[in-house]
Amino acid sequence: MKLLIGNRNYSTWSLRPWLVLRHFQIPFEDEVLQLSGPGWQENLAARSPTAKVPVLLDGELVVPETIAIIEYLADSFPDKAIWPSDRAQRALARAAAAEMHAGFSALRSHAPMNLRASHPGKIDLDAVRKDLHRVETLWGDLLARSGGPYLFGEFSAADAMFAPLATRLRTYELPVSDVAQCYVEAIYALPAFQDWRALALQEPWIVDDDEIDVIQGRVAPGTLA
Repeated sequence: MKLLIGNRNYSTWSLRPWLVLRHFQIPFEDEVLQLSGPGWQENLAARSPTAKVPVLLDGELVVPETIAIIEYLADSFPDKAIWPSDRAQRALARAAAAEMHAGFSALRSHAPMNLRASHPGKIDLDAVRKDLHRVETLWGDLLARSGGPYLFGEFSAADAMFAPLATRLRTYELPVSDVAQCYVEAIYALPAFQDWRALALQEPWIVDDDEIDVIQGRVAPGTLA
C-alpha cells in the first residue's frame, strides 16, 4: 500500500490519511509529489486521476480523495477503530469530518498550513472570526461529551480531519479558548503527528501559494529561501 502525498509542510489533505495510516499502524509507504517547481502539475496529473493529492494505491486499486481513502482504510481494517465504535458517536464523527471537508473556507484560504512558520498577527481576524467561533463550538461540544483529549476520547479519523486546522491556530497564534488550545496541544503531542512534523521541518521546498508573506504581498514570489 502506498500513499501519494504533497509537500508535508503545506499539504493539509495529505496529512489527514497519513495520520490515520501511521497512528493505527497500518503498513504503507509514502511518496512525495511536489506541489511546485518545473512540471509539477504535469507530473501530478500523470500520477493522480484528479491531478491532486492524496492518492492511495493498493495493488491495482487507485483511491483519490481524503475521505474516500479514510473510509477505505476503515473498511479494510475494521479492528483498528478508525471511527468510534458506537453508532451514534460514529455518526457525529463522520458529520464533523464532513463539515471540515466542506467548510471552514475562510481559515483555509486566509491561514494556509505552514508547519515551519510562525506568523502571529498576520491574519485579519474579522475574515476568520466566523470560522473560529464555529470550531470553538464544535470542538467544545464534542470534547465536553467525550472528556478528551481527542474529540471522541481516543484519536479517530475525525481528529485526523481537524489536525491541519489545529496547526493553523498555532502557526498564526489565533485567539482561541483554553479548551481549543488544549486540543491543539493534544494534536501536536500525537506521535504520528510528531513524525509528520519532523519530516516537514526537514523539507527544503517553498510553495509560494501557501506562504502568507507572498499571499499578502510582503515579499515577491520566488524570493523566500
